[in-house]
Amino acid sequence: MLSILIPVYNYDVVSLVRKLHEQAVELNISFEIICLDDASNLFTNENQQINQFHNGSFFILEKNIGRSAIRNLLAEKAAYQNLLFLDADTFPVHENFLLNYISKIDNREKIIYGGILYEKSKPSKEKLLRWIYGAKREALSVFDREKNVHLSFLTLNFLIQKSIFSKVNFNESIPNLRHEDTLFSYDLMQNEIDIVHIENPVYHLGIENSSTFLIKSEEAVLGLKNLVDSDLISKDYVKLSHYFQILKKFRLQFLVSFAFKILKPLFKKQLLGKNPSLFLFDLYRLGYYCSIN
Repeated sequence: MLSILIPVYNYDVVSLVRKLHEQAVELNISFEIICLDDASNLFTNENQQINQFHNGSFFILEKNIGRSAIRNLLAEKAAYQNLLFLDADTFPVHENFLLNYISKIDNREKIIYGGILYEKSKPSKEKLLRWIYGAKREALSVFDREKNVHLSFLTLNFLIQKSIFSKVNFNESIPNLRHEDTLFSYDLMQNEIDIVHIENPVYHLGIENSSTFLIKSEEAVLGLKNLVDSDLISKDYVKLSHYFQILKKFRLQFLVSFAFKILKPLFKKQLLGKNPSLFLFDLYRLGYYCSIN
């Protein structure tokens, strides 16, 4: 019936597994929960408790293989045809979380995405940028997600049939620089695989501090550039690369790059402060994109 698959890296997933296990047992379905640890340094002893749950298993890889490969490996290990992928730092919002997914299962090949929420309580100043970005750009309603069905899809909370992986899986050849979900959604679109959006969110709990998020955002820009330069996605699929192409068309990328290098300290001061602006964050990423081309 259902394989619940959780890639783990330096995170305690016992509470998440316990909640999912409770819901699955209550539904009286055939299920398994597989947690695959990508050679973590932290919480490996705590997560061993998962092996004590009925149909629960926790495995530790000998070496780190990255976000794409670990998801493919989880799909290979799965015993059932319906695969529910959840990130380790998520937690179901609703008590009928699993039921909401199961009720949507039929014979049609598709992906079902439940969405994401962030807790309403404002975090400390050190985590504001990530929280604001998540709340404004990721925590979208079904109505807003359906405006761009594939690009609004995130891989932290989705149900997929195992048969789809024979057509589209996570590309393991790309650098481990973020945007693996972007490439996955693009490949799904190219293969005409539907994504059905429903209101069945998880909370994203693992909010990193703003300075770490800024570093990861630069990595994501590098990852996006690699996807575009390698012709793995269309240059117009993501707004950031689309806007860069416009600047490049008018030969303005060098001017933007020059301005970015001068203004970067001021950008960082604002983004790491108590009132970060997403508009400036977008300019920061565009400037960084121009500076690496």
